[in-house]
Amino acid sequence: MAVYKRTYHGYDGPLTSERWRFLVLPRYTFDEMRKNRRLFHFFMFCFAWPLVCTGFVYMNHNVSLLRLLHLNAVQFLAVDANFFLIYMGVQCFLGVFVAAFGGPSLIAPDLANNAIPLYLSRPFSRLEYVLGKASVLMILLSLMTWVPGLLLFLLEGDFSGASWMWANLNIASGIFFGSWVWIILLTCQALAYSTWVRMKHLSAAMMFIVYFGSSAFGAAVNGILHTRWGGLLDISHIMGSVWISLFGETATKSVRGAVFFNIQGGGTPLWTNWLMVVLICGFCLRLLNRKIQAVEVVK
Repeated sequence: MAVYKRTYHGYDGPLTSERWRFLVLPRYTFDEMRKNRRLFHFFMFCFAWPLVCTGFVYMNHNVSLLRLLHLNAVQFLAVDANFFLIYMGVQCFLGVFVAAFGGPSLIAPDLANNAIPLYLSRPFSRLEYVLGKASVLMILLSLMTWVPGLLLFLLEGDFSGASWMWANLNIASGIFFGSWVWIILLTCQALAYSTWVRMKHLSAAMMFIVYFGSSAFGAAVNGILHTRWGGLLDISHIMGSVWISLFGETATKSVRGAVFFNIQGGGTPLWTNWLMVVLICGFCLRLLNRKIQAVEVVK
């Protein structure tokens, strides 16, 4: 625009509150992730298991259908704490793939193109930048874990009555808080790998190496040293013990290896498993703090 026309003027429209300006990050990040067909199709596939569980809940209260299939609802389709533990085991396992497909594209491109100083020159801090990027994964993982899980709980409560819901509120709290522990742990890891491993494919591979490798390494330590403390190196063992504690006494310890997770409790003290969750998240946040800088000094 030519200067002499003097038709240029600054933006005079409504301004977003400073507290929520960082939400522009997830808005544009979702637009970019939507173009990833592989991630979009897999995310849609992740809702297949909640639909199957919905069918289980319906069949459990359809007497005529059970008689037709010659099934015993008490033995085959008992909707209890173990049922929801298995549901969480499947969904949280699928969450590893969602984080692996979507996590590498969050921060790595900004670092590769030296865009971090440009972001931080805007009116939000490093913490808000990280929260904006992390909220993308948190929203996706929430939509496939605790949101359908609580809907399943409400569906069962609608069939079984308010008395069942009040007697099993620990299941609802276990679904919500147990899912959020896993979401936070997975998000911290995905952001840390995206920051330090700038190649997308290698960053995605790190998610699988850490998840599956920790189980093998923990089992090897237990077998070689004849100890139980190797379980603290196994993410599935850590999360299984945490979930058992959140679901309460109604979650029996007999659900062994419940669909991709070592949901059996015991082995190591509960406080050590919670400590490992805090340490892993703290270590990942420390890695983020080292890389997310407004100025980069190159030696």
